[in-house]
Amino acid sequence: MKIRLARLSTACALLLALTAQGAVQPVRAAERSSFNVAWSIYVGWMPWDYADQSGILKKWADKYGIKIKLTQVNDYIESMNQYTAGTFDACVMTNMDMLTIPAAGGVDSTALIVGDFSNGNDGVVLKGKGKKLEDIKGQKVNLVELSVSHYLLVRALTTVGMRERDLKIVNTSDADIVAAFASPGTTAVVTWKPQLSAVVAAPNAELVFDSSKIPGEIMDLMVVNTATLKANPKLGKALVGAWYETLALMFKNDAAGKAAQAAMAKASGTDSAGFAGQLATTRLFTTPAQAYEFMTGDGVIKTMDLVRKFSFDHGILGQGASSVDAVGIQFPGGKSLGDTGNLKMRFDTTYTKLALDGAL
Repeated sequence: MKIRLARLSTACALLLALTAQGAVQPVRAAERSSFNVAWSIYVGWMPWDYADQSGILKKWADKYGIKIKLTQVNDYIESMNQYTAGTFDACVMTNMDMLTIPAAGGVDSTALIVGDFSNGNDGVVLKGKGKKLEDIKGQKVNLVELSVSHYLLVRALTTVGMRERDLKIVNTSDADIVAAFASPGTTAVVTWKPQLSAVVAAPNAELVFDSSKIPGEIMDLMVVNTATLKANPKLGKALVGAWYETLALMFKNDAAGKAAQAAMAKASGTDSAGFAGQLATTRLFTTPAQAYEFMTGDGVIKTMDLVRKFSFDHGILGQGASSVDAVGIQFPGGKSLGDTGNLKMRFDTTYTKLALDGAL
């Protein structure tokens, strides 16, 4: 089964990404006619593959007189490393990864599209039916360290008055997490779908917390180099136009919509039922109106404040970061967090608003 390899793989891979500052793209970018975009397999990003295969992406690129090459990168971490190094002009990633890899690594980046947030795709599972989250105290917990799973665990612990020091984290790759849970010595794991589905299916598994309890905090984005986007607004328009046309198609209650979802399911290594199960716990913003409302709300600011604090506390906010304010984050309406002299992460509604207004 094809899976999204990791939302962060290991502390080592992350540190390699953060040392890529010497290879980052220049602050100024020239007007261009061709662009490279990276994506990885995950339920919320499968529309990109379909947009490419169906010709929708080409249609929108042609409309603006540009070419967009969409490349699948099997190693999610590697896709972000390559984006940070300048190989790609745009790349899909989560909000936490955007902050801790390209932004913390010195690449000024813009969240062009907020496509969805995890609404149950990530969860904490204990062995033993009837177990509660509080029972995790003192246990060894297997998860991908410094990933969104790690973040989810920390957020979960705060709801029951506990901290990381109340348990022991065992760094486990996402590829090994299902097998780890099956091991007699493992009593707790944190992971995401499709691995989460496999873990929860075990007869002795109890899902004690999931991302639906922290809605909006684990976002999936299309991120574009800010300088490139500024110099080439046609790229932003083409990507946003293709995205919303694809979503409109896949959620049509007709043969075309079903065929689109079936194609996405096959491309992601599952069947229609499995893909539907993943969609059910993914809050996709199917219209630009929904995305615009989310992006302009105060929830995004509150979330990023939590994310940056977690990142600083765990030493992944960039080399030499002396405080939680080291990396500036900009939001719609002129609001910001952190050092406004070092704005490297931006949520920009400009192109979403164009789509909302039918002006693309």
